[in-house]
Amino acid sequence: MTVLALPPNFTLVYYRFTMTALQPLHLPTYKGVALRGGLGQTLKKLTCNQPWTCEKACPRGNDCPYGYIFETSPPDGAEVLRNFSEVPRPFVIEPPRDRRETILPGEQLSFGLILIGHGMNYFPYFLAVFRELGWQGLGQGRGQYELNTIDAISPLDGVVEPVYRADRPEVRMTRLTPTSQAITDYAASLPAQRLTVEFLTTTQLKHQDRMLEVGPPFAVLVKALLSRVSALSYFHCWQRFETDFRGWIDRAAAVRLVQDKTYQEAWSRFSTRQTERIDRVEKRKRIEMGGLLGQVTYEGDLAPYLPLLVLGQLIHVGKKTVFGNGQYRIMEQ
Repeated sequence: MTVLALPPNFTLVYYRFTMTALQPLHLPTYKGVALRGGLGQTLKKLTCNQPWTCEKACPRGNDCPYGYIFETSPPDGAEVLRNFSEVPRPFVIEPPRDRRETILPGEQLSFGLILIGHGMNYFPYFLAVFRELGWQGLGQGRGQYELNTIDAISPLDGVVEPVYRADRPEVRMTRLTPTSQAITDYAASLPAQRLTVEFLTTTQLKHQDRMLEVGPPFAVLVKALLSRVSALSYFHCWQRFETDFRGWIDRAAAVRLVQDKTYQEAWSRFSTRQTERIDRVEKRKRIEMGGLLGQVTYEGDLAPYLPLLVLGQLIHVGKKTVFGNGQYRIMEQ
């Protein structure tokens, strides 16, 4: 069978940020919430000179750095995906998976940042925001930190390029941007008949309008990945993903789920922008963030889907990926 061809113009870059606590950092167990929240609030302060005009939505849309990064809107005259309920953001925060809730002075914390397509041009904003956030403070009590280093990392072979050092004035741009062809070539080295997918962060996948509470059938995972790649390609890489979506999903049903070691982990956050009325009182809305963790093993003709699965490792899958949800890795048998 022909291998599923990825969009040729799909590009991304992976950065690793490392910071040192100057004061105690009191963070939630799932640190993506604090990192994404601090990013949004600080980016708006740094880039918006009339923040009171965009309480509901940024009036400048994609012309504003905040509007593009946090409230991406479909371009004028969009030919496809007009009814897409929420345009995916051009970034993914990959928080540390350790469960420390207090980072003591002198201790370090690292997290990943994936920028996709046009979003890669906004790296200077992310650098400025996370430097500024270090002085404003992060988490409960607003503990200060110093941003020490930023490295670009090739997710396919682990090659590292230094991008930023706190003790040096220059910021280097990176060439470590894996292409669709490089991803396809890498995927060819993976097992083609049996592999295990491990969900590393809570993953929310829908099937028949319900959130899955067990390991996803292979066709469900493929459908979610195709949808995400298609939307990211169209809105941020400016290229339609031309492929036989229905055919790929139907053929994926022949791949068997032979072992399910997944489990549910529940957690939630309170939105700073959305509210709900409880007992006649307007309160911040609770957002459910939990989902699947653990491993699923598939058997069958996996070779055509391997490039899609490898790309999915980099961009995550399912809902709430900007917080770090939906991260998985392929485990070779």
